[in-house]
Amino acid sequence: MRKVTILLAALCCTFAAFGQDDVRKATAEAAAAYAEAGKTEAAVEKPKYWKTYAVFDLGFNQTSLWSWAAGGYNTATLKASIDANANYTKDLATWNNRLQMLYGFLWSADKENLIQKNVDKLQFESRFAYKTSANSNWKYSADLTLLSQFSDSYDSYKQDANTGQWTGKLKSGFFSPGYLTFGLGMAWDPAPWFSLNLSPLTGGFTFCNIPELRKGYGMKLRENTLDPLVGTNYRDALFQLGAQLKMNLKASINDVFTYETQLILFTDYLNHPFKWNRVNWDNKLGLQVGKYVKLAFDTWTIYDPIVLIADKAGANPTQRVQFKEFFSVGFTYTIGKK
Repeated sequence: MRKVTILLAALCCTFAAFGQDDVRKATAEAAAAYAEAGKTEAAVEKPKYWKTYAVFDLGFNQTSLWSWAAGGYNTATLKASIDANANYTKDLATWNNRLQMLYGFLWSADKENLIQKNVDKLQFESRFAYKTSANSNWKYSADLTLLSQFSDSYDSYKQDANTGQWTGKLKSGFFSPGYLTFGLGMAWDPAPWFSLNLSPLTGGFTFCNIPELRKGYGMKLRENTLDPLVGTNYRDALFQLGAQLKMNLKASINDVFTYETQLILFTDYLNHPFKWNRVNWDNKLGLQVGKYVKLAFDTWTIYDPIVLIADKAGANPTQRVQFKEFFSVGFTYTIGKK
């Protein structure tokens, strides 16, 4: 009997040991499966609908003369710019936003105590588009453009003989002029580096906050009987209804040489329809000579028939083509991925 009891006890201990091993094994397998499931879930990334990046540029040029027989003046220029982009893509919808801010100064030895502004631009663009079909390059689009500058601009400077201070003739200022357009139409995006947007229904406002400049920027008189020589008699905004064509092209070679151009054409249905009344054409050439060093050459061309520009003597205001170019050697830095 004693032997039977010992045998039964041994068998119970054996089964208990085997049971504990099975529990331990099952627990280990469950823990491993849970950990693996966590890794699998972590590996599945959520879709990213937004892509953002910003390019910061700081350019500087300097000229110094010493006993230079041909003459000239010591000069220095400084330019800073930010080009920020935020683009959204989901299914057939896209929403592209771009903010460009550019500002630059000029110092010349012939006006030692005067720092002049030489470049100034504030531009915001936003376009929402929806593809006509999944495999199509055509999209229904709504396009918004805002264009102005940050501060006042002067020319025809004169120096006070007593104080030595310089005064100039005011030419433009913040929202003087300012342009705001909103258009509905179609966009064609055949490649990431090229886009064409045609808005046959575009409403545009031209703003001028500075009264004495309103006549020169095409503002209309509040009443025909008022004195046209008084700036406050002109309205501070002009509405135009027409069509707009916007073309963007960006090209690069090995991220060393880059070229970007934007052409904006606007025609006013209410005044000279079917004729391009306003032209804005911007070009940017860049040469990356190091990780953070860049050579840049920018040009801006504007033609607006409602803007009257005087000659060098400050007389005979008339319609003229406006052109500006800027060359700089500077520092560039990009946040995000282009």
